[in-house]
Amino acid sequence: GVPVAHQVAHGLGGQLEVAVARKIGAPGQPELGLGAITSDGPAIYREDALRALSLTPEDLAETCEAERREARRRLWLYRGDAPAPAVAGRDVVLVDDGLATGVTARVMLRALRELGPRSLRLAVPVCAAEAAEELAQEVDEVVCVHRPSHLRAVAFWYDDFHPVSDDEVLLALAESPPTGK
Repeated sequence: GVPVAHQVAHGLGGQLEVAVARKIGAPGQPELGLGAITSDGPAIYREDALRALSLTPEDLAETCEAERREARRRLWLYRGDAPAPAVAGRDVVLVDDGLATGVTARVMLRALRELGPRSLRLAVPVCAAEAAEELAQEVDEVVCVHRPSHLRAVAFWYDDFHPVSDDEVLLALAESPPTGK
C-alpha cells in the first residue's frame, strides 16, 4: 500500500509513515489470508476461515512467528533506530492498496487505535463491501472509491500490481516531508 499511501500523503500535505502488517497464510496456500500480525502485537484470525479449514491458531504458530520476524525486519529497514511516529492526539489515515478480507487492515487499525489518535480513518481505492462494513466498526471513517459486492482479487483493479520492493518503499519515505499535518 505504500505507493498509494505516498500519493494520499502528498495530496493531503501529510506525513508518510510506514506500518507493517503481515498476512498469515494457509498451509500450502500462503496467498489465502487466515489472519494477520504486526511486528509486536497479537495476531488476529478469520475465525470462519479457520473453522472451514479445521485449523487453530496453534496450527499456524510457526507461520505466525515467521511473519512477525518479517514485519520486524521491514520496520527496521524502513525506520532504522528511529522511534515509531507519535500517533496520540493526531489525525491518522491508514492507507492500503485494497482490501479483500480486511484482516491485515484490521490488525493494523487495532494497533493504531491503542496509540490514542484523535481520529482514525481507513482509505483504500477498492474494498470488498463486506470488509468495508466490518472495518467501519474499527475506524471513524472508511474512504473507499470502489466497493464491489464480490471482490475476487485486489490485483484485478490495477494495471500494474507488482510486489512493492523495499527500494520503492525507501524512496517513497525519502520523498515524504519529515513533518506533516
